Amino acid sequence: MTARIYRPSRNAMQSGKGKTKQWVLIHEPTTPRAIDPLMGYTSSTETTQQVRLAFDTLEDAEAYCQRNGIAYWVQPDHEPKVQRASYPDNFRHDRKIPWTH
Repeated sequence: MTARIYRPSRNAMQSGKGKTKQWVLIHEPTTPRAIDPLMGYTSSTETTQQVRLAFDTLEDAEAYCQRNGIAYWVQPDHEPKVQRASYPDNFRHDRKIPWTH
């Protein structure tokens, strides 16, 4: 059973950084999901996939895994590029790509 520790990225539908400050621990699946032949539902017998733990720091998440004997790997933290573009920049005369309708 392996766990993945990562910091979630911001949602594409939001402009703020809500829910991106904590580190999340999820368990990676060890067996593939199966399709129920009668109903066609996708299911799994693993209950650890339903567990999602949030920690304030990466060190807290790593300490939790070490205390409980859980193998883990840390997904590198990603910081988005800051793009400061404004509406008037669309109409600048020195624009690299000409603006058209």
